[in-house]
Amino acid sequence: MDVAVLGTGIMGEPIARNLLKAGHRVRVWNRTKEKTEALAKEGAYAAPTPPEAVAGAEVVFTVLYDGDAALDVMRQAAPGLRPGALWVQSSTASLDDVDLLHGFANDNGLVYVDAPVLGTRGPAEAGQLTILCASPDTVWNTLEPVFDAIGSRTVWIDDHVGAATRLKLVINSWVLNLNNAVGETLALAKGLGVDPRQFLDAIAGGGLDAGYLRLKADALMNDELSPPSFAVETAAKDARLILAAAEEAGVKLDLVAAGAERFRRAADQGHGRDDMAASYFASFS
Repeated sequence: MDVAVLGTGIMGEPIARNLLKAGHRVRVWNRTKEKTEALAKEGAYAAPTPPEAVAGAEVVFTVLYDGDAALDVMRQAAPGLRPGALWVQSSTASLDDVDLLHGFANDNGLVYVDAPVLGTRGPAEAGQLTILCASPDTVWNTLEPVFDAIGSRTVWIDDHVGAATRLKLVINSWVLNLNNAVGETLALAKGLGVDPRQFLDAIAGGGLDAGYLRLKADALMNDELSPPSFAVETAAKDARLILAAAEEAGVKLDLVAAGAERFRRAADQGHGRDDMAASYFASFS
């Protein structure tokens, strides 16, 4: 298929690469042109502008910072969009943005596919993402070979606009809380003079153990925070989206609110572009 990928950062670059490996014809665009050079060497067409990237594409991916960025780039791309193209919107967006994005799709004759993904840099590179997809079921067969190229599992939801984004926000609230719990626990261990490996050994294999705990603890103990799997500044943005959705729903999220403050402090300390495990540093002056 002819596929365009708008945004070739931490997630977009491996998504485009795996689409190429699966035999799809891929056109890419990124605000920073250098981030498309490696893909161009591997067979992608690195378009200089969004309209040229989407020209003739049957499927258009947006893998950008947030809903505002996705809408801005798609407005730029509008002259090149193919009527009836499937717009796979994989940026984590606010619920208000989803309505705007869906409206843009309708106004431009596109089929809107609400499809955020689960996974960070490693799963994206391995083609092991989980895709959350809310779209008309009439396009599922068309999307399946595209999603199979980038993920190990697709969770097909209903065609209710924003259903996949709602699920993504719920999942990300869990992920952000886990991440911050790891940081606080290791910070307390340091403060009390406890070797964090003693903590990890004590809970090994039991109900309190978790793969995600091991992943983030290893990143901290081995000082492997850059390049990030999921950056502090992006985690802070997602925390804001989650809190806004919760407020609209009349739900109070004390842990996410406290976690958002930890991400803010870590970013102010210079860790904004480090892996979000760096929220650990927010525990110290």
